[in-house]
Amino acid sequence: MKLGVPKETAAGERRVSLTPEVAGRLVKSGLVVVVERGAGEAASFGDDAFRAAGATASASVGDVFEQSDVVLKVQPPSVEEARRLREGSALVAVFQPAAEKESISQLAARKVTAFSLALLPRITRAQAMDVLSSQATVAGYKAVLLAAAATGRFFPMLVTAAGTVAPARVVVLGAGVAGLQAIATARRLGAVVSAFDVRPAVKEQVESLGAKFLEMDIGEHAETAGGYAKELSEETHRRELAFIAQQLKDADVVVTTAAIPGKRAPILITAEAVRGMKLGAVIVDLAVETGGNCELARPGEDVLEHGVRILGPLNLPSTMPYHASQMYARNISTFVSHVVKDGALRLDFADEIIRDTCVTHAGEVRKP
Repeated sequence: MKLGVPKETAAGERRVSLTPEVAGRLVKSGLVVVVERGAGEAASFGDDAFRAAGATASASVGDVFEQSDVVLKVQPPSVEEARRLREGSALVAVFQPAAEKESISQLAARKVTAFSLALLPRITRAQAMDVLSSQATVAGYKAVLLAAAATGRFFPMLVTAAGTVAPARVVVLGAGVAGLQAIATARRLGAVVSAFDVRPAVKEQVESLGAKFLEMDIGEHAETAGGYAKELSEETHRRELAFIAQQLKDADVVVTTAAIPGKRAPILITAEAVRGMKLGAVIVDLAVETGGNCELARPGEDVLEHGVRILGPLNLPSTMPYHASQMYARNISTFVSHVVKDGALRLDFADEIIRDTCVTHAGEVRKP
């Protein structure tokens, strides 16, 4: 079986779906890996490294799409890429079906079996394939570095010839993978960190990282069976907004990471709350791509409102392409090993990993 690795074409994307190390392991398992020329250069993985690992790294983009049995990507396929795929081949990438309707229609027309790793179930067997968690780790880390660069304050407490400098006060909203990494990074930089989440179960994880858990009586069950936060009632959300606004009054930096799978990110910081923050404070909204946790955040923009700087960074994992690609490649290769057996695609739709991630198969759209 031949695995194809094309160069990512989405604007600003620097990651690659396989690294030489992981490609080498797949080659040793009996698979053929074909890499488009220059596919890994933006992530600091040259063609020579792929060749040394046993992969073919001189293919044109046409060769990759037209000859491969399974094409591995990071970003969703464009309509043009979907049309290039060989009829009856397979695709593995990360996308939400509702956002890629035209491409999915093309994939179905080409009878491509397409898998989206964004749809992986949150079960123990799928942990090693969880690209959302691995890339969220990168985003949470980088968000704090952006905040540290944007603020006019030191993060750690410093004792200087000019006296003692107080540490920055950082508040993290949402204690999922990105939030926990943001907490850990801010603590390593010396900040005093607090964190809020509607799920009481994460309190122990927050405190284990040396942060204070901001506890509010939610009054309702706020966690899905899969461990994600779920949408709150209107009255509870109103109380939540008031609680958060009060916690932000003394914050120097706020990192927001809250998301609800399949829905718009919840508004946690209103325009009124921003007005109540101190001059020079910085907000980094990691949920901006799905609507934003801050009412005033704008995708890809650096906004100044009421003396508060609000950053809406896009695709942060791509800004750290070397390690982001390493983590992604390990995830996607584990998935490939799960669906490819004895050199052929083996589809058991009784397996929830395969059932939940398969978007198109045999000309049909399975996830409208």
